[in-house]
Amino acid sequence: MPEAHSCSFCGRQIEPGTGRMFVKRDGSVFNFCSKKCYKNLIELKRVPRRTRWSQKFQK
Repeated sequence: MPEAHSCSFCGRQIEPGTGRMFVKRDGSVFNFCSKKCYKNLIELKRVPRRTRWSQKFQK
């Protein structure tokens, strides 16, 4: 039975069979629910705690 993962950027649940997995050279694994989350973390190097629309945002 496949596991449900949470998005590494926004924290939203990802249904099995959807989303994107990114593996760094050091072996750490990131799961993303959308291209928006992937681009913000990997390409733009944004911090989820400072992004208002993510569930990891801290006031």
